[in-house]
Amino acid sequence: MQKQSMEQKTGKKKIAFLVNSLGKGGAERVAVNLAEHFWKSGYDVLLVTSRRHPEEYEVTFPAKRRLLEEEIAGAPLGRAGKIPARVSGLQRIWKQERPDLVVALIGKMNLYAMLSARGLKIPVVLSVRSDPAREYPSRLQKLLAERLFRRAAGVVFQTEDAMNFFSEKVQRHSTVLPNALDKSFVRARYEGLRDEEIVMVGRLDANKNHQLLLRAFANIHEDYPAMRVVIYGGGLEGSDTEPMLRQLSESLDIKEKVLFRGRQTDIREKIERARIFVLASDYEGMPNALLEAMATGLAVISTDCPCGGPRSVIEDGKNGFLIPPGDEKALTVALRRILDNPDLEERLGREAAKLGEQLGPERVCGRWQEEIENRVREYADRKS
Repeated sequence: MQKQSMEQKTGKKKIAFLVNSLGKGGAERVAVNLAEHFWKSGYDVLLVTSRRHPEEYEVTFPAKRRLLEEEIAGAPLGRAGKIPARVSGLQRIWKQERPDLVVALIGKMNLYAMLSARGLKIPVVLSVRSDPAREYPSRLQKLLAERLFRRAAGVVFQTEDAMNFFSEKVQRHSTVLPNALDKSFVRARYEGLRDEEIVMVGRLDANKNHQLLLRAFANIHEDYPAMRVVIYGGGLEGSDTEPMLRQLSESLDIKEKVLFRGRQTDIREKIERARIFVLASDYEGMPNALLEAMATGLAVISTDCPCGGPRSVIEDGKNGFLIPPGDEKALTVALRRILDNPDLEERLGREAAKLGEQLGPERVCGRWQEEIENRVREYADRKS
């Protein structure tokens, strides 16, 4: 006899969130925030991840957890066997858990969600969290994503540029939604004296291009002897990024002016007294660190990187500065403009802080829920 669905047994719908891990990254935090919101809205919540991460976001609400690595333990995971094993593992989880809806976030998880839900009559909503040209770089991956995305109940993008990567057939059931801020960032702007600091927040990897800030700062540090650069974030296990950046700062003769603080909690408290926040990335989706810095009320400088996330929240010269990716000269000029003009710095910070009013977690997660439920209803109508 076929198992009853969760809704039939408890009167609640069951929603499954699929993400690679709950490690401290942007997509992972979106998954946890959304899961908590849907739980508060009366859903039973299932969190499905490939693995456990040594430093995970805390889950403070009752949600069941399934690990794909446990489901496929012992399966052949060579290059040829990895995808079939993961798809089969997810199919078993869906059959056992019987969710009414699956929400997948980022890259390959979107593809695995669609492949594993085939024939199970489970609507799937996908979310692209970065530049799709990098999430699906090969011709085969792009073709597969295009075909699978057409069959999804809905697709959520962070920017118009990302949505335009796909065909009109995908865009018909797609939407652009922002990330919600962590509730710790939704509060009044700090108004006291500021520390002489330029801050960066984010994982230490090549894409974040910390080198760009170090080189630009080396161009100006003698004119602003009290200023220093403070970098928050850690690298992946085995990464040589931090040693490389330390070596670069030494070669630029700014070693004493650059501080590496590693992974930190309570980032709002750590950065709110700084003068400038810099996002130097070569590409991003919608960078949470930038949104948080703006909501905190800092003067921000960001690269205008693909796929358009910074451009969608920064009005150049009004609530921050946009510079071309990799442009050391432009970053140097922008740093000088802010440091030489306290009134401009104050105006940029006050305008940036208005973003916090728009991206409160209840407001944004409510928009996500409305969009997801609408897409699922439309999907059911199409299938009936």
